[in-house]
Amino acid sequence: MKKSIPLLGWIRVVSLFLCLSQTLLAVVLNNSTNLDSILDKYRDKDEEWWKVRSRGKRAISEGDMHLILDLHNKLRGQVHPPASNMEFMVWDHELERSAEHWAHTCRWEHGPSHMLTQIGQNLGAHWGRDRPPTYHVQAWYDEVRHYSYPYSQECNPHCPLRCSGPVCTHYTQLVWATSNRIGCAINVCYNMNVWGMIWTKAVYLVCNYSPPGNWWGHAPYKYGSPCSACPASYAGGCRDNLCYKDGGVDRRPAPELEETNYIEPETEPVRDREPQPRAQTPDPSPNDNLDRNQVLNTEQMCQQVDCETKLRDRCKGTTCNRYECPPGCLDTPGRVVGSGHYDMQSSVCGAGLHAGVIDNDGGWLDVTRLGRKQQFSKSYKNGIQSIGKNRSANSFKIETVPVKAVRCDTTVALFCPYKKPVRHCARLYCPRNCVRESGARVIGTTYFSDKSSICRAAIHSGVIQNEAGGYLDVMPVEKRRQYSGSYQNSISSESLVNPTVGKAFRVFAII
Repeated sequence: MKKSIPLLGWIRVVSLFLCLSQTLLAVVLNNSTNLDSILDKYRDKDEEWWKVRSRGKRAISEGDMHLILDLHNKLRGQVHPPASNMEFMVWDHELERSAEHWAHTCRWEHGPSHMLTQIGQNLGAHWGRDRPPTYHVQAWYDEVRHYSYPYSQECNPHCPLRCSGPVCTHYTQLVWATSNRIGCAINVCYNMNVWGMIWTKAVYLVCNYSPPGNWWGHAPYKYGSPCSACPASYAGGCRDNLCYKDGGVDRRPAPELEETNYIEPETEPVRDREPQPRAQTPDPSPNDNLDRNQVLNTEQMCQQVDCETKLRDRCKGTTCNRYECPPGCLDTPGRVVGSGHYDMQSSVCGAGLHAGVIDNDGGWLDVTRLGRKQQFSKSYKNGIQSIGKNRSANSFKIETVPVKAVRCDTTVALFCPYKKPVRHCARLYCPRNCVRESGARVIGTTYFSDKSSICRAAIHSGVIQNEAGGYLDVMPVEKRRQYSGSYQNSISSESLVNPTVGKAFRVFAII
């Protein structure tokens, strides 16, 4: 008998695993009565799923891990027709780590390509209203409506690039009998491209499976009485219709892997650096209690606003130029005055919708004050009707929030120097393990010299954590007469008095 060829081979790389189900996307983006009823028993546990996740630690919380694993086993045990060889799934930390690596790329496609012959993979993402990870797991299983046992007769298993019809390959991977290990990760991705749509704050779920499923020409499981055809290694063990042996969830911690940078940084312009005197660096004493030097800073530059919040009602200054709008503002957009430039009495989010910078899923936007304008014209754009005004008034414009990746040694002086009038700096993504960049200076505490490394300053301030890296906002400000050094979060910053050149900056968290 000729050996079967895994679909995760060249066929999968070319077609199947580049496909993400429109059916899944529809379930994710719209309410499903059936899905809601099935998830009722999980909802009480899942309400706090977002809060439980701690920044900079594991890629997935212990609670999320158990919810995902339990739902997988529950669904695998209830397949119809019944399975005689369906194996109980356990958690695998190496699969979790590989899922974490891919989740941090924020790419809405399967990968990395060199692993697709070794693992199975299901992806899910949502934007706007918070949903637990089990929502996506159930959505994968619900593709069963497009599947006819034992082979796919209605769904499209080849599905090139963007799918044009029903898909069921997420379902078949989930219920593949011999895929008995799973590891998942969750990441928040800013400005994630999902089939040409930019999702400003996408929650991205990646689940990796081993051994991989979806072998060409094979059914996902054998039909028969539950546990009647289990592999000999299970010694006849059966639990909830699944082949089972002692062990269950593997809770053993896995060894740390060598960290790498998963987002390609922008190339910095090469410029001559001015020679700077190296100020004295305070070193921690061996007798210091280093626990006292652990700092966590959740101060944000960006402000969360309601749909109808007017710009004139917010504070003034640089820290009031970046806002996060909630989803659903098309229903209550507030008053919008003007087109292109808007009266200060306009709703921030309403103006963002009118300008096309955000849509009804909400998102981030930047505001730039333009001074007085003599008149404001009315127009209908993107579902919002603005009104006109023929009186002089202060105005503002709306822009998107750019996001850029930087290196550990990137400085504000090179990336986003202070200028007047004040301009917006892009939201930044720092790689992991910038503590190791011993040559990248940090000068100051809270306020830093613009010759400092942005990412190391962010770690020093507790805005991001070294092991995770992540996103932050940076705000250039006027120079300081003095910068005070300190030891925080494994980084010693330098002191500097009366600098002759350069400005300063602050770093802010994104939560």
